[in-house]
Amino acid sequence: MLSFIDTHCHLDAPEFTADRDAVVARAQAAGVQTLVVPAITAGTLDLTLAMRRAYGCPLALGLHPIYVDQHDTAALTTLRARVEQEMPVAIGEIGLDFFVDGLDRERQLEVFRAQLKLALEFDLPVLLHVRRAQDEVLRELRRYRPRAGIAHAFNGSRQQADAFIKLGFKLGFGGAMTFERALNLRRHAVELPLESIVLETDAPDISPEWAYKQRNEPAYLPRIATVLAELRQIDIATVAAQTSENARQVLGPVAITKPMAASLPQ
Repeated sequence: MLSFIDTHCHLDAPEFTADRDAVVARAQAAGVQTLVVPAITAGTLDLTLAMRRAYGCPLALGLHPIYVDQHDTAALTTLRARVEQEMPVAIGEIGLDFFVDGLDRERQLEVFRAQLKLALEFDLPVLLHVRRAQDEVLRELRRYRPRAGIAHAFNGSRQQADAFIKLGFKLGFGGAMTFERALNLRRHAVELPLESIVLETDAPDISPEWAYKQRNEPAYLPRIATVLAELRQIDIATVAAQTSENARQVLGPVAITKPMAASLPQ
C-alpha cells in the first residue's frame, strides 16, 4: 500500500470528538501514515498535545491569526513554555489573515513576528496560514528567515509561489484543488515543481469536491493525491513518494500516527 503524510490536520477539533479513534483508523487504513496536528490557541494546547499522547501525531505548536483576540502576552508566554517543554516538529499554525473582517491587522503582525522569533530561537520550521496576505507574509519571512516551512492551503500567484520556494518553503495542496473551477490552483498543481508540493487535508475544513459541505477527513488524502497525479499525468506512486519526502525535508523524520483509544480532555 502507498503511504502518505497529511501535513495539516486539525485532529483535535471538536468536530472529531465523537469518533476520533475511528477517524484515525480510517486514515491509517487508507495509507495515511502520519497526521501532523497544528495548534491554534494557548487555551487548546492541552488538547493538541493529547493527540501525540493518544495517537503519536507529530505536533506543531502556535497561535492561529483568526483567534488573534485571544493571543495576549500571557498566551505567547504559555506557547514559548510549551515549545520548550514539548519540542514540536514546527511552530504553527501561524501567519496572517486579511480575509476575515474585523481582525486586528497590527496585532496579527505582532503575534506573527513573535512566533517567527520563537521558530528562530528553537530552530524550527513554520506552518503558515496565509489568506489575502501573501506579500505581507513573504516580507516577514525575508526579514526573519526561519529555516523552512509550509505555506498551508497555498492560493497565491505563480510569482508568490516562486518566492516561497526560493525561501525554502513547500506549498500545501489539499481539497480545494479537487474542484474543477479552481483553475488557478490546478494550474499551479501542474506547473510547480513536484519537489515543492506537500499534501494536506486541513480536516475538518476545506473538504474536497466529493465531500462538499461535509466534514473533511484525513482518509481522503489518497484520493486528493490521485487528483494531483491525474492533473500532472504521472503515477500516484510518484506523488505519494515525492510529497512524503518533501514533508520530511521540512519537518524531519516525522512519527507514524497510530490508531489507539485514549482518554482525551474535553
